[in-house]
Amino acid sequence: MENKHILIVDDEKAIVKMLEIMLKKEGFNHIYTAHTGADALSILEKVKMDIIVLDVMLPDCSGFELCPKIRQISAAYILFLTAKVSDLDVLTGFATGGDDYVTKPFNPLEIAARMKAYLRRSPGTMAIQEKKESEKIYHFGRFQLNEEAGELIVEGQAVPCPTQVYLLLLHFCKHPNMVLSKSRLLEAVWGFDHYVDDNTVSVHIRRIRERIEKDPSSPEHLVTVRGLGYKLVKEKQA
Repeated sequence: MENKHILIVDDEKAIVKMLEIMLKKEGFNHIYTAHTGADALSILEKVKMDIIVLDVMLPDCSGFELCPKIRQISAAYILFLTAKVSDLDVLTGFATGGDDYVTKPFNPLEIAARMKAYLRRSPGTMAIQEKKESEKIYHFGRFQLNEEAGELIVEGQAVPCPTQVYLLLLHFCKHPNMVLSKSRLLEAVWGFDHYVDDNTVSVHIRRIRERIEKDPSSPEHLVTVRGLGYKLVKEKQA
């Protein structure tokens, strides 16, 4: 954790200071702060971030507007801070490139817990913990996932993949032809299904399909097993 770079983007200086103090106590040493979207982008052009805490309401733009711009230059784990709790707002956050969300008011220790849970499941950490081979590549016809490089290749081309989308796809790759329920996926990839719901999985499944399927509306690789969950088929179904 001490080597991870964290960016907090929020115009409420009291919240930024509180998070900064708490995260340092939890072992995060490289913390950057920004109070506007413009400042955040300027920092991201200079420093590679591992985690971004992003407020939805900023003075110069919304977090939902800023997130796609961040995704153009960063694959960092993005955690939204939002006072909005409707399903539409949550889905908007995921659709624009976010990985998770916390509603205000929040316990700052929850932020740290989510960060630690993500880092435990991040590609580099899992490779060390599980003592992977120097290079592990999963082949699925038109696409392949290189675990060591943290890279998704579709028809020979590298495809950008946000962190939680990558981790979810990696979990499927490790369990080919196995039906995985939403609850199992939440526990395996997010690690705290108490805080997230079925919509989280559904949105990320769609984001995977947009990357690996020829027609995301008629998936051939990542298929739905009605009433049970999802399955990544190793061979193309007839």
